[in-house]
Amino acid sequence: MTWLELDKEYVWHPYNSLPSKTKILPVISTNKTSIFLETGEVLIDAMSSWWSAIHGYNHPKLNDALKKQVEIMPHIMFGGLAHEQASLLSKKLVDLTGLHSIFLCDSGSVSVEVALKTAILYQKAKGLKKYKFLALEHSYHGDTLGAMSVCDPQNSMHSIYGSYMSEHIFTKAPKLGFFSNCEEEIKVLEDNFEKYHKEIAGFIVEPIVQGAGGMRIYNPQYLKKARELCTKYDVLLIADEIATGFGHTGLMFAYEHADIKPDILTIGKGLTGGYMTMAAMITTRNVSEIISNSEIGVLMHGPTFMANPLACSVANASIDLLLESNWQENVKNIESIFSAELKAAKELKLVKDVRNIGAIGIIELKDDSYAQEVQDYCVKNGVWIRPFGKLIYSIVAYTIKEEDLRIIVKTMINAIKNIKEKK
Repeated sequence: MTWLELDKEYVWHPYNSLPSKTKILPVISTNKTSIFLETGEVLIDAMSSWWSAIHGYNHPKLNDALKKQVEIMPHIMFGGLAHEQASLLSKKLVDLTGLHSIFLCDSGSVSVEVALKTAILYQKAKGLKKYKFLALEHSYHGDTLGAMSVCDPQNSMHSIYGSYMSEHIFTKAPKLGFFSNCEEEIKVLEDNFEKYHKEIAGFIVEPIVQGAGGMRIYNPQYLKKARELCTKYDVLLIADEIATGFGHTGLMFAYEHADIKPDILTIGKGLTGGYMTMAAMITTRNVSEIISNSEIGVLMHGPTFMANPLACSVANASIDLLLESNWQENVKNIESIFSAELKAAKELKLVKDVRNIGAIGIIELKDDSYAQEVQDYCVKNGVWIRPFGKLIYSIVAYTIKEEDLRIIVKTMINAIKNIKEKK
């Protein structure tokens, strides 16, 4: 059997059936912002590998970091042992975030799991029985059980699991728009805090941009108020920046738009520049000290590949590469191109809304029946996108060429026009 036949027979792809109900494209290599298929086609990557490859593919500095580290120490368990790359990475993350305590783990979903457990331990260490979480409608925080339980219970892909998951409290999401009026949603938030604060261990939010739950951009003022309420009621503010962190919204972390600090931060995706699976949960010194100095004493979580040296090494190189580049200028330029080029989509009858921020550009359709057609058209015309539901969107590497970015937007729009002509 060829490797493609093996894939078709045995490989269960994400959000898919086995065998796959959709076409799976055979990739043989990647370079910069291009995907090379076995068929000879070349696609511009409009997804930056699920928002992680912020520098593009095969960057020499990141490749060198991995090659060097693999000769020194490819892996070592982190229980009772330490290594240089993890220490250096932790200091970099402290410097970037202004927080203090770093827990290095496997993936974004796992970092959310650890964040939820940490919030519960924090409250328990203070003698409080607070086991529930407050989350936003339209939220998405990952695919593991704890993470699923704080995703929107009605409108997320995880609603099919029903009552199997823990039940938490959901509050009205702020209106769409970076400058929208969110006073009504803030009032609902205040009411929920007043009513449930004795039960709530933490309030988990995706700062500024709600990702897979709808690609919803909202006003930073909502986050400011959330910070005030969490402080008032001693509820931990958990900022899930797995998708937005490392510059996707134009600032290093999206919570910076609100000029606040969370108590707990989760990061992933761009942490290693898309090279290795890795994430982190980061807390204030207060959180780690209260747990560590209590009868509980420890954080009961320990992934086998926690702080993997290869992942730490490439993460260090990726952060250095980001900081020494003109990433903010690049993202600002990407934002301006998205803003200008997406305007043409507003006139299309199938389009409900168009929005963008930083390296993120979104076209929301009026219904969700066209995603596969749009993807097929884009692939046929040299662009890789992966729409979900009504959302046709792109999150690009900061190194993308302007010409390629314009091609991405033009192709997305033409794909929608092509549907319009047929329906």
